[in-house]
Amino acid sequence: MGKVKLAITLDEDLFREMDLLVKEKIFPSRSRMIGEALREKLERVRMEKLAEECAKLDPDFEKAMAEEGISGEVEGWPEY
Repeated sequence: MGKVKLAITLDEDLFREMDLLVKEKIFPSRSRMIGEALREKLERVRMEKLAEECAKLDPDFEKAMAEEGISGEVEGWPEY
């Protein structure tokens, strides 16, 4: 996957805190730190969207649909 350069503007306090973490070798570079932070945030946003969509589902309907497909199969399963 290719990489692109991006110019951003940060508050000075945020920049100093980020720089300190890089100097303490918690992150290898500012770019890596920003990239990881952005990936984590994007994943959280995706999970929130998924949770919102799941909340729209009707649990009773979903259960009925799941049980409809299982009922015939369960009879053929061996007992353990």
